[in-house]
Amino acid sequence: MAEDLEEDFDEDEGSEEVEEPSSGGGRSKKKLILFIVLPLLLVVGAAAGAYFSGLLDPLLHAAKSENKAAPQSTGEGKGKGEVQAAIFYDLPEILVNLNTTGRKQNFLKIRVSLELENPLDVSKIEAVMPRIIDNFQVYLRELRIEDLQGSAGMLRLREELLARVNNAVKPAKVNDVLFKEMLVQ
Repeated sequence: MAEDLEEDFDEDEGSEEVEEPSSGGGRSKKKLILFIVLPLLLVVGAAAGAYFSGLLDPLLHAAKSENKAAPQSTGEGKGKGEVQAAIFYDLPEILVNLNTTGRKQNFLKIRVSLELENPLDVSKIEAVMPRIIDNFQVYLRELRIEDLQGSAGMLRLREELLARVNNAVKPAKVNDVLFKEMLVQ
């Protein structure tokens, strides 16, 4: 019986020797995973984390601005995606009495700039300047102090002035009304 156990033991050792090359191959796969795939996954994960956390934004924006600047410096024609330089036209200062219910008078002093879509529209704006000033005066004189308070009041005022100036200068187009100075007294 002891002989049978020794034979079984010897057979097991022999079988282990035969399996060693195959298990060595398994170890080489584990080494491949440990030394190549795992660091690669760590680098990709770190890059993704940096991108989503916003750490790479300055680098990406710098590369985009360099790419956009290159075609403009070569003198190529303007494409659809390129932004033209804005054209601004300053209106004269406007001073109006605000609509009040009491004896105390309130005044609004305002200076605005118009952002034009086309540089050729400047002459059209100058031609209808009395109409623009009149439209602004009529609207501003009906405002109350409460109408001008807060950012919502400023936004409504901007939208109203933009609609009135675009109506006055048709077919020219004004993109925006920009406040340079606004004083309520």
